[in-house]
Amino acid sequence: MAQIELFSTDTDDGVISVVAKSGKEDHRLARQIKVGNAPRGGVKFTKTGRGFVSNTSQNTISEIDPVSLEEVRRIEVGHGPRGLGIMPGDKYILVSNSGSDTVSVVDLELNIELRQLPVGRDPRHMAVTPDGKWAYVCIWGEGVVRKLDVSGLLTGKPEAVSVAETIDVGTTAHPYSVAIEPTGRRVFVANTQATYASVIDIASSEVTHVELGYIGGRAVAFSPDEEYALISVESVNSVYVVRLSDLKVMRYIPVGPGPRGLTVDKEDKTMYITNFARKTIIEMNWPAYGPNSLTMVDLDSAPLDRQEGEFVYQEIQVGYGPCSVTMLDLSTLPAERLEAGLTSVQA
Repeated sequence: MAQIELFSTDTDDGVISVVAKSGKEDHRLARQIKVGNAPRGGVKFTKTGRGFVSNTSQNTISEIDPVSLEEVRRIEVGHGPRGLGIMPGDKYILVSNSGSDTVSVVDLELNIELRQLPVGRDPRHMAVTPDGKWAYVCIWGEGVVRKLDVSGLLTGKPEAVSVAETIDVGTTAHPYSVAIEPTGRRVFVANTQATYASVIDIASSEVTHVELGYIGGRAVAFSPDEEYALISVESVNSVYVVRLSDLKVMRYIPVGPGPRGLTVDKEDKTMYITNFARKTIIEMNWPAYGPNSLTMVDLDSAPLDRQEGEFVYQEIQVGYGPCSVTMLDLSTLPAERLEAGLTSVQA
């Protein structure tokens, strides 16, 4: 049986709000885990349940335990860490340092930074291909996505990590985050200052732009049936639905104020979005949700392929300045991992 926890990265509070979910409309704030200053980006988990988040104003990443709901340690990296990418095998994690213009390679067995690779001005969020050969990093300050060859990490060679290619998505686009579609064929890029999202073909590096009509792209996820990309657009408080088969925008979904991070529960077909705006924004036909919350959208309650019908929503309060949200099913963790965490809680 699934044991779902949602992890909201609350930048202004310096905490990770953990929301326990026991049903579509049953959510409970379980705990707020204190981490470093100004955490940013979603909590990324290894297969065994080690969680990591960047502390942007403290130049560290925090490790958190999703069972005991505690911070375990902090690891020093470069200046202004933002994005994270866990390598297959869980031995290494990549960290984009927006202040150092580098990507750190961190050994998760030794819990130390091994090296920093220069990648360009102000790197943000990243994605690692499922085979562990490539990492795509948004270089916010240059309007490009850098493709890193990280295959050396598969054989324990951190010194072999290098920049393989530079992919232009628009000089002033300011790419913010990336996500690899379920087929593994393309990378979707959310641009904060372009009215389009970019789509990179992994085999050819060819770029296609999908016109959204507004700036403010922040994050990308995919629908439970893997037929649509879901892109949060902060400037218009909406999530745009893009059909993967032909890259056509099918509809927009009004959500809370200042949407940034989003994640999808494939089992019950719900989507969760962080509302980052620091004040209440109420617009006609928009849900009148306040800031510092998650918006839950029941994706089964209205069609995704046309602008028709009203979605069912729920507002979930979290900490101040939520910028990202991720999900973990505790039931997928090894039994010994759960037992160790529970023992820690009881102690």
